[in-house]
Amino acid sequence: MTRETWLLIISLPIYIISISYEIYLGKKKQLNNYHLKDSLISLWLGIVGAALDFALKIITLGVLDWCNQHAIYKPHLLTHFPVLAWFIVFLAQDFCFYWLHRTEHYSRLFWAVHSNHHSSEKYNFTVALRSSVLQPFYRFAFYIPIAFLGFDGLTIMFMYAVNQFYQFFLHTETINRLPKWYEAIFVSPSHHRVHHASNIKYLDKNMGQVLIIWDKLFGTYAEETEKPVYGLTTNLGTFHPFKVIFSEFYKIKNDLKRPVPLSVKLKYLFNPPGWSHDGSTKTSEQLRSNDKIKTD
Repeated sequence: MTRETWLLIISLPIYIISISYEIYLGKKKQLNNYHLKDSLISLWLGIVGAALDFALKIITLGVLDWCNQHAIYKPHLLTHFPVLAWFIVFLAQDFCFYWLHRTEHYSRLFWAVHSNHHSSEKYNFTVALRSSVLQPFYRFAFYIPIAFLGFDGLTIMFMYAVNQFYQFFLHTETINRLPKWYEAIFVSPSHHRVHHASNIKYLDKNMGQVLIIWDKLFGTYAEETEKPVYGLTTNLGTFHPFKVIFSEFYKIKNDLKRPVPLSVKLKYLFNPPGWSHDGSTKTSEQLRSNDKIKTD
């Protein structure tokens, strides 16, 4: 069996056991951390996302393998120095994921894809499966630099899958804080609770997949200092399976109908979420600035 098959065989029962135990723990401690319809939507998005991922696999691997064949440097590390090679792939994939994730939070068109992952008002293991359904259409583009370093598409995407397996365990309120040395290097459940919160001070923070160091280096880090409120700044108010996927696209369509110049329409597509030409809606930075003025 391939390493991908082994990862699937190992991960699926772990997901089922973890979700079951978290539901039991939530009921025992009265955490109110699960909602049936919300969890079903998360599973629906996970299935649709996985299906699209599989359907586009040929394109993903095709592009990355083409880049690999034209790599600027071919060290063949996987053959001669496998431990070093896998460490490099891990580091490179995690770094590229940070920029993929950051792009999804700072450019509205990409946010339209990613926002459904943030649309749950609960925070539990099923939210980890709440896929950004349309992400496979562009995800591979962010990993092209790794292919040009001499690594093939299957290796890159396998590392992505391994790191996503790690991410599953970040989506929980049942784990409080981890040791300081760990949270100085790795993303923890506490870090990721911040990321999923709609509190103004937490918006667009902690983008890392496995390593928190990128957030600390590039100014997107925030500690968990107040109770997170989960969901979007304006929640969807629906469990309709297609509206959850396309809700932000509907809003973009309405903004593009505004009687404004083309240059402004393009800003509605590519500027940060919340940007508006008339100030009727605010970006996360504008919300933070306003909040700071009020508290000062």
